[in-house]
Amino acid sequence: MVIAPSLLASDFGRFAAEAARADRSGAEWLHLDIMDGHFVPNISFGPEVVRVVRDHFTRFLDVHLMCDQPEILLEPFVQAGSDGLTVHVELHDRVTPLLWKIRSLGKKVGLAINPPTNISEVKKYLPQIDVLLIMTVNPGFGGQPFIEECVPKIQQAAIWRRQEGHRYRIEVDGGINDTTAKECARAGADTFVSGTALFKKPNLGAAVRRMRKLTAAEGGHLPIP
Repeated sequence: MVIAPSLLASDFGRFAAEAARADRSGAEWLHLDIMDGHFVPNISFGPEVVRVVRDHFTRFLDVHLMCDQPEILLEPFVQAGSDGLTVHVELHDRVTPLLWKIRSLGKKVGLAINPPTNISEVKKYLPQIDVLLIMTVNPGFGGQPFIEECVPKIQQAAIWRRQEGHRYRIEVDGGINDTTAKECARAGADTFVSGTALFKKPNLGAAVRRMRKLTAAEGGHLPIP
């Protein structure tokens, strides 16, 4: 299982120190939510924040672009040190060229889906991606409660992966704590983005280890991409 603390829940005045704390925790990924104030009603980080944390987190930087125009951001975020880039299926006919562009830049390809969007919207893209990010809250702000109605999406994504022999990871993000992470793992998720439930703990390493142990007990996992 992959545990990915979300920088959105960190101390914004100490990005470098918080990234280093995540690195010491043993978390496999560090998740960065990039919000433009248009696609979602909030603004978060730019490439320079990725550049700063890149020097302090030695493993996978997972960059989630919640943006209206991700095409103009792909290269800046790659140059800043991103390892994987995720765009939204809600961008419709722009999705395919975005996925190909991310692949051409040599990075892991992610596709995200929001709670109101039917899971069938992602199906045709599954052969092209490394990560399917299923949002379990409506994106834009941290600390929201988990939306139970998203669990069947995880189950369906796991069924398609098994039936069609795909190798994408199933990532979940939104309201993820020990309890909801276990529920998502039972449904088929193997990658868990968690902000408040991890970064707000005094001992981040212990929180990461606990979530990994709890989720691993609920199901198998794929190799880390």
